[in-house]
Amino acid sequence: MPTMETFNLLQPHKIAEETFVIPWALEAPPVGHFPMNSMVIRGAEPVLVDTGAPAVRSQWLEAAWSVVDPLDVRWIFLTHDDRDHAGNLLAVLAECPNATLLTTWFSIGRMAEEWETPINRCRFMTDGDTIDAGDRTLVAKRPPLYDNPTTRALFDPKTNVLWAVDTFATNVPTPMPDVAALSADEFRDGQFFGGRLVSPWVALLDTQKFRTVVDYFQRLNAEVIAGCHSPVLRGPKISEAYDLLRQLPEIPPWAEFTQADLDQWMAAAESSVPPEQPRPSGT
Repeated sequence: MPTMETFNLLQPHKIAEETFVIPWALEAPPVGHFPMNSMVIRGAEPVLVDTGAPAVRSQWLEAAWSVVDPLDVRWIFLTHDDRDHAGNLLAVLAECPNATLLTTWFSIGRMAEEWETPINRCRFMTDGDTIDAGDRTLVAKRPPLYDNPTTRALFDPKTNVLWAVDTFATNVPTPMPDVAALSADEFRDGQFFGGRLVSPWVALLDTQKFRTVVDYFQRLNAEVIAGCHSPVLRGPKISEAYDLLRQLPEIPPWAEFTQADLDQWMAAAESSVPPEQPRPSGT
């Protein structure tokens, strides 16, 4: 497990046997950073879980191929078609000619506004479906929180690793490999902020019905939880995260930043720039 001293963005780190997270993070003032991760499962039939963001395409591809030879990749599991998950899909398909794309009918349609997904290389994998990856059977699950209707999480019973996609999203003060580096307050506040940010509809839910969904997801008994927008969760932090998740329908919606906030940030930026430098408002 990497420490804060050894952790570097876009440098894959091992989270379980033959399982690696490719970490990236987006600076998100004034709330710190948001993780933007993807995952690689090596093994008999290697699997890429999501394909990274186009903003770091060359670095992401280099990181992925440092873990697995693209010619060996057999499966590309696309959790959903948002740009931070599907942004490098065509590049990955081109470099992994032996891979099948695990996706959904709706995802293909939603991506059609930008590119034509090669349907002959696709296999639909919806909630509850499994795929035999040689030395493990992977399971697709609908997670409790999501910001895209096509979303499926992925569970690996061999390693008990759960890719929770956008569930457990959190902002962090600085990029980090594991939520253990967060204080108790940072962890709680981050779970409440991230959950309401990616799934604002959670405030509309029947609390008991939502908790039933969370209970069902928790019964996967994952020992390691990774996701696109969170450092890795392990041990007691997993049950704590589920307990916080159950509370979301009862918490008031997050109040979005307004134009007044933007005006304040721009004024602060203007005042911090020396007179001879270009002003932020002019860029």
